[in-house]
Amino acid sequence: MGDLKQRTLITARERLRDQVAQALHAALIAGELRPGQIYSAPGLAADFGVSATPVREAMLDLAREGLVEPVRNKGFRVTELSERDLDQYTELRALIEVPTIGRITEKCSRDAIEDLRPLAEAIVERAREHDLIGYLEADRRFHLALLALSGNERLVETVGDLRKRSRLYGLTALDERGELISSAEEHLELLDHMVTGDPEAAMACMTRHLGHVRSVWAQDHDESV
Repeated sequence: MGDLKQRTLITARERLRDQVAQALHAALIAGELRPGQIYSAPGLAADFGVSATPVREAMLDLAREGLVEPVRNKGFRVTELSERDLDQYTELRALIEVPTIGRITEKCSRDAIEDLRPLAEAIVERAREHDLIGYLEADRRFHLALLALSGNERLVETVGDLRKRSRLYGLTALDERGELISSAEEHLELLDHMVTGDPEAAMACMTRHLGHVRSVWAQDHDESV
């Protein structure tokens, strides 16, 4: 009975850490946590109305993702992305995702591809609702589920890691400019090309989509400096 109680306490603590991590992700996306700035766990804990422990644990999780870096006796600095970083992430994603989309289009069943349409539609819906956290979560699920049709789990893990490291700062500004919906609708266009069995058009769409995302990074990066 004692073991069960301890396990329950650990689970509750992990849930709180996950909730704090989600809140921190949201703050990063909204641009409330700025690149290069140092934030202390106690200070953030006061903002969230929790103890410093789950905040510190959540920040360490973000550090493992490369989103922040520990600063001795001070807290955590939000990592900055240079133009070179952004170009390299875009290049890596293009090298992996574009040809993979082509292979999936050629080899995967139309039904398996079409099954992902609700996820693509969810991305558009979240964009229209100005739900930025929901948008990025739906976008992440769609892209990784699509790549999973390749059957290469390591490829999916690699792209997932690249996506975390190439996150968007200040997505709120993009939404306010009305540019988020057009990017969201590219997911539906991509599926249309894949379902009709046109690998060249699908790869061209994926290339354009990644270029669009890269231009968004550039705008947000310029606005943050």
